Amino acid sequence: MTDRAPDAGGFDWRTAGDHVRVVLKDVTVDVSVGLHPWERHPERPTRLLVNVEMFAGWPLRHGDFIDYDAVRDHIRNWAGRPHVDLLETLVEEVIAACFALPAVEACRVRVEKPHIFAEAAGAGVEIFRRRPD
Repeated sequence: MTDRAPDAGGFDWRTAGDHVRVVLKDVTVDVSVGLHPWERHPERPTRLLVNVEMFAGWPLRHGDFIDYDAVRDHIRNWAGRPHVDLLETLVEEVIAACFALPAVEACRVRVEKPHIFAEAAGAGVEIFRRRPD
């Protein structure tokens, strides 16, 4: 367990009890996404990096597990989809896929465009969300 301050979503490892964190790191997919005119060409999709963290109480209940394959498959199925204006739309989809897994209590999803600006390593959106009660 790390000793870090609460994040922007209010999750605090110091008081949360024992949790497992399941991760998908730098899943790549090409998607037609963005508001700029140069991002609206379906023949030139934007490369995205998707990072997902799913949190559950530890130990998991007997027989429970977090199937990251289902979340990964959801992300990979974005390829070839119709244009999406906002990264937030994609982040919300991944959050829904995470919460389709019963053991997941909270998740953090980040979607980045790594090649959008020459002077930056990337730009993107990250949301941390607890499962609604």
